[in-house]
Amino acid sequence: MRLCGISNCDTVRKARAWLAGNGIEIPFHDFRKSGVTREMLEEWTGKLGWEALVNRKGTTWRQLDEAGKAGVNSRESAIELMLEKPSVIKRPVLEVEGRILLGFDEREYSETFKK
Repeated sequence: MRLCGISNCDTVRKARAWLAGNGIEIPFHDFRKSGVTREMLEEWTGKLGWEALVNRKGTTWRQLDEAGKAGVNSRESAIELMLEKPSVIKRPVLEVEGRILLGFDEREYSETFKK
Protein backbone atom coordinates (compact mmCIF):
# COMPACT_ATOMS: atom_id res chain seq x y z
CA MET A 1 0.00 0.00 0.00
CA ARG A 2 1.14 3.47 -0.84
CA LEU A 3 -0.39 6.91 -1.34
CA CYS A 4 1.29 8.99 -4.02
CA GLY A 5 0.93 12.68 -4.81
CA ILE A 6 2.18 16.12 -3.91
CA SER A 7 2.06 17.12 -0.26
CA ASN A 8 0.66 20.62 -0.83
CA CYS A 9 -2.20 19.42 -3.10
CA ASP A 10 -5.60 20.03 -1.49
CA THR A 11 -7.02 16.71 -2.67
CA VAL A 12 -3.99 14.83 -1.35
CA ARG A 13 -4.42 16.62 1.98
CA LYS A 14 -8.07 15.51 2.12
CA ALA A 15 -7.10 11.90 1.41
CA ARG A 16 -4.33 11.94 4.02
CA ALA A 17 -6.64 13.52 6.59
CA TRP A 18 -9.32 10.88 5.91
CA LEU A 19 -6.79 8.07 6.24
CA ALA A 20 -5.36 9.50 9.48
CA GLY A 21 -8.83 10.14 10.87
CA ASN A 22 -9.69 6.50 10.26
CA GLY A 23 -6.48 5.20 11.84
CA ILE A 24 -5.03 3.99 8.56
CA GLU A 25 -1.28 4.41 8.20
CA ILE A 26 -0.03 4.30 4.63
CA PRO A 27 3.40 5.39 3.39
CA PHE A 28 3.28 8.62 1.38
CA HIS A 29 5.34 9.06 -1.79
CA ASP A 30 5.75 12.72 -2.77
CA PHE A 31 6.28 13.14 -6.53
CA ARG A 32 8.17 16.40 -6.06
CA LYS A 33 10.57 15.09 -3.43
CA SER A 34 11.00 11.47 -4.51
CA GLY A 35 10.10 11.64 -8.19
CA VAL A 36 8.02 9.23 -10.19
CA THR A 37 9.37 6.27 -12.13
CA ARG A 38 8.52 4.88 -15.54
CA GLU A 39 7.60 1.60 -13.82
CA MET A 40 5.03 3.36 -11.61
CA LEU A 41 3.52 5.14 -14.61
CA GLU A 42 3.44 1.99 -16.72
CA GLU A 43 1.60 0.12 -13.97
CA TRP A 44 -0.88 2.95 -13.38
CA THR A 45 -1.57 3.57 -17.07
CA GLY A 46 -1.91 -0.17 -17.59
CA LYS A 47 -4.67 -0.32 -14.99
CA LEU A 48 -6.34 3.07 -15.45
CA GLY A 49 -5.43 4.20 -18.96
CA TRP A 50 -3.19 7.18 -19.65
CA GLU A 51 -6.10 9.55 -20.22
CA ALA A 52 -7.26 9.20 -16.61
CA LEU A 53 -3.84 10.02 -15.18
CA VAL A 54 -3.20 13.25 -17.08
CA ASN A 55 -4.80 16.09 -15.12
CA ARG A 56 -6.06 18.42 -17.84
CA LYS A 57 -7.66 20.76 -15.31
CA GLY A 58 -4.50 21.60 -13.38
CA THR A 59 -2.09 24.50 -13.64
CA THR A 60 0.71 22.41 -15.12
CA TRP A 61 -1.45 21.31 -18.05
CA ARG A 62 -2.80 24.81 -18.63
CA GLN A 63 0.74 26.18 -18.78
CA LEU A 64 1.71 23.87 -21.63
CA ASP A 65 1.69 25.45 -25.07
CA GLU A 66 -0.78 24.13 -27.62
CA ALA A 67 1.86 22.00 -29.34
CA GLY A 68 2.78 20.41 -26.01
CA LYS A 69 -0.85 19.60 -25.28
CA ALA A 70 -1.43 18.24 -28.78
CA GLY A 71 1.66 16.04 -28.44
CA VAL A 72 0.09 14.09 -25.58
CA ASN A 73 -1.84 11.64 -27.71
CA SER A 74 -0.65 8.18 -26.64
CA ARG A 75 0.37 6.22 -23.58
CA GLU A 76 4.06 6.76 -24.33
CA SER A 77 3.76 10.52 -24.86
CA ALA A 78 1.69 10.83 -21.67
CA ILE A 79 4.29 8.87 -19.69
CA GLU A 80 7.07 11.10 -21.05
CA LEU A 81 5.14 14.22 -19.98
CA MET A 82 4.43 12.80 -16.52
CA LEU A 83 8.10 11.88 -16.06
CA GLU A 84 9.12 15.41 -17.05
CA LYS A 85 6.33 17.19 -15.13
CA PRO A 86 5.02 14.96 -12.32
CA SER A 87 2.62 17.68 -11.17
CA VAL A 88 0.50 16.94 -14.29
CA ILE A 89 -0.48 13.58 -12.74
CA LYS A 90 -3.99 13.51 -11.31
CA ARG A 91 -3.72 12.86 -7.62
CA PRO A 92 -3.68 11.25 -5.20
CA VAL A 93 -2.86 7.82 -6.53
CA LEU A 94 -3.61 5.14 -3.95
CA GLU A 95 -2.09 1.71 -4.47
CA VAL A 96 -4.00 -0.80 -2.34
CA GLU A 97 -4.62 -4.55 -2.61
CA GLY A 98 -3.48 -4.70 -6.24
CA ARG A 99 -5.84 -1.85 -7.19
CA ILE A 100 -5.17 1.74 -8.10
CA LEU A 101 -7.57 4.44 -6.88
CA LEU A 102 -7.25 7.83 -8.53
CA GLY A 103 -8.34 11.04 -6.84
CA PHE A 104 -10.10 11.13 -3.48
CA ASP A 105 -13.64 9.93 -3.05
CA GLU A 106 -14.65 9.39 0.58
CA ARG A 107 -17.20 6.73 -0.35
CA GLU A 108 -14.65 4.80 -2.41
CA TYR A 109 -12.07 4.99 0.39
CA SER A 110 -14.71 3.86 2.93
CA GLU A 111 -15.60 0.85 0.78
CA THR A 112 -11.96 -0.01 0.16
CA PHE A 113 -11.02 0.15 3.85
CA LYS A 114 -14.43 -1.06 5.14
CA LYS A 115 -14.92 2.09 7.26
